[in-house]
Amino acid sequence: MKILALDIGLKRIGIAICFDKKIVTPLNAIIRQNRNQAARDVGKILKEYNIDTLIVGIPKGGSCEEEMQKRIHHFVSLLNFDKEIIFTDESFSSKEAMGLGIANLKKKDGKLDSLSAYLILKNYYGIV
Repeated sequence: MKILALDIGLKRIGIAICFDKKIVTPLNAIIRQNRNQAARDVGKILKEYNIDTLIVGIPKGGSCEEEMQKRIHHFVSLLNFDKEIIFTDESFSSKEAMGLGIANLKKKDGKLDSLSAYLILKNYYGIV
């Protein structure tokens, strides 16, 4: 079973992959130029790895919760992914990623976003 996690932001999309609910690996983030380009890039990854399940982080709480959820659901609809899609709370995943103490985490290169996707996936399945 291959699972892909997405941490969808307005500028970057963090990505992590999991094989058989055991091994989780962050992938290179997608830098968004526009939503169609980003959806095409995510779609390529879904096909390349033959993903069975998509885990999508949704921020809970905060002043723009409803707006972000709307944007994320719209983006996911652009993927035309017909397998299982699970939306899960991703609140504080970026702060948790920064707290791991990994050097060279810069927001602009997407490494932090993919590490957040990695944590979303690990937390959802309880992988240690």
